[in-house]
Amino acid sequence: MRYWTQAMLAGAVVLVAGTAQAETRLTYKSAKTGTSYYQMGVELAEGMKAASDGQLVMTVEESQGSVQNVMEVRARGADYVFTAPPSLVADAQTGSGAFEGRTAPQFAEIRALFPIPSLTMHFVVAGAEGSTTLDAFEGKRILLGKGSFGATEGEKYLELFGLMDDVTIADAELSNAGDALTNGQIDGFVTAGSFPAPNVVEAAASQDVRLLSLSEEQVVQTGQARVVIPADVYPGQAADIVTTGLPVIAFTTTAMDDDTAYELTKAFWTRREAMAQTAPWWAGVSLEQVAALEDLHPGAARYYQEAGVAVAQ
Repeated sequence: MRYWTQAMLAGAVVLVAGTAQAETRLTYKSAKTGTSYYQMGVELAEGMKAASDGQLVMTVEESQGSVQNVMEVRARGADYVFTAPPSLVADAQTGSGAFEGRTAPQFAEIRALFPIPSLTMHFVVAGAEGSTTLDAFEGKRILLGKGSFGATEGEKYLELFGLMDDVTIADAELSNAGDALTNGQIDGFVTAGSFPAPNVVEAAASQDVRLLSLSEEQVVQTGQARVVIPADVYPGQAADIVTTGLPVIAFTTTAMDDDTAYELTKAFWTRREAMAQTAPWWAGVSLEQVAALEDLHPGAARYYQEAGVAVAQ
């Protein structure tokens, strides 16, 4: 009798035609429902299952954002996979930023697996006519959400560009942004996600909205990378939108065994092209981005070495 020896995190052993197969169960935590990153999680779970012939079973959990994802490393086990910007993980490991006074030894055990589509800042305001710069937020009721990178970054931008005293911050969940905009409860919202972002698509489909652009000077002031959302990505968007973004990575910890990390990384790259055919944001992920990943999980590093992919030295 031949046995399949992939390490098992959790789950059951199923006998199929005389072969023992280990079903590996994973938990994937990324973002709130209704956001592009939650939808990516669903697509990723389906892709992992397909690439592994049903052996990698990933459960997607709703998250309040990247800070929560990293914080949960303290209590999670070997089955935990999560997304976050690498800069946020660095903050956790040095006890700075959102993690000041909240350090934990488990943060040093975080390891990278593969890149996912980058976070892109979206600034949305109701109405087809008017300014397309951030000053369109003046005098408006704006929804930022809570706990997510988009909320934190959005608040930073309002402060940075002198708009905080000129807006009213709405107390509501970002997942309700489309309905709140349609119902007149808010005048605009800020969200971060790969384009096309589902909550922006929803808002643009139900009424006229416009996306706001940053000036080149403002982009430099943010300290983030310049990103262009091409024209016609969203209904009624006739011109390119200049905004900012940052890379996002799928992480786990050293608690995950090397074989599982290897199979997980291999399954992702096996399905990436197929996922891009049905969800365009996956087309923005390439093996060239792997070279920028630091602190790779040994299992992921083994896959990249076998595939001949350049990694950080």
